[in-house]
Amino acid sequence: MKVEAYLTFNGRCEEAVQFYQEALGAKVEMMMRFKEAPDQPPAGMLPPGSGDKIMHCSFRIGETVVMASDGLSFEGSSFKGFSLSIVVASEAEADRVFAALSEGGKVTMPLGKTFWSARFGMLEDRFGVAWMVNVV
Repeated sequence: MKVEAYLTFNGRCEEAVQFYQEALGAKVEMMMRFKEAPDQPPAGMLPPGSGDKIMHCSFRIGETVVMASDGLSFEGSSFKGFSLSIVVASEAEADRVFAALSEGGKVTMPLGKTFWSARFGMLEDRFGVAWMVNVV
């Protein structure tokens, strides 16, 4: 058994995936738009103009697969009650990743030394996804 994160960006999925490609070196493994689906949803289920929006994608960050979609409504994302924790091998990598993810976002705990790590910090990226960056 394993658990994988599935993020719904409500209209900003492609933008978010491009951001993670630049910030984290994410590699897209699969991306399907609503208009490419073999079975189309019933009329009225999606907002008008949804054909080019992302129905499903998966991308890899290091060893982890993250899945994402634009979802079925485009009324803004709300990521509450969880964080994605990213573990890096060096302080320099933590500095780089933290700076990249926090660009346009909000730092909730500045990156710094803790009793368990040479560098640990928390932030919310520009899409509202909470991240913890930790050197192990």
